[in-house]
Amino acid sequence: MRKHVIAMLSLSLLFSSASVFAADLKNDMDTLKDGLSVVKKTSDAQEMQTALGKMRQAAEDAKKSTPEKLEGQAADSAQIKDYHAGLDSLIAQIDVVDQLAKANKLDEAKTEAKKLEDIRNANHKKFR
Repeated sequence: MRKHVIAMLSLSLLFSSASVFAADLKNDMDTLKDGLSVVKKTSDAQEMQTALGKMRQAAEDAKKSTPEKLEGQAADSAQIKDYHAGLDSLIAQIDVVDQLAKANKLDEAKTEAKKLEDIRNANHKKFR
């Protein structure tokens, strides 16, 4: 009897933790989407930098989660490495846009921000 109870508790913890990771990844992706919207629309360099900072933090946090499509993959699998590489390229581009915003070159920053959409779209095709 005790083994059954332990097994059921273990399974419930396993499934609850998986759903927490999925919720965290969804929140990170929502933060990225909202931040990109701000970056595309704002004419305030400080607001753009704040949005980019939140986007960078969300992208870093997303690296700790695994998309549903890749659940069960080994941490060193090619697909997981590709997922992390996609997030790394997103972070690098966020940094490019942020440097332009810090230099108050908002038009150039918005032009570079279009590459964020390209990175998003390419990775959504692979992992969503």
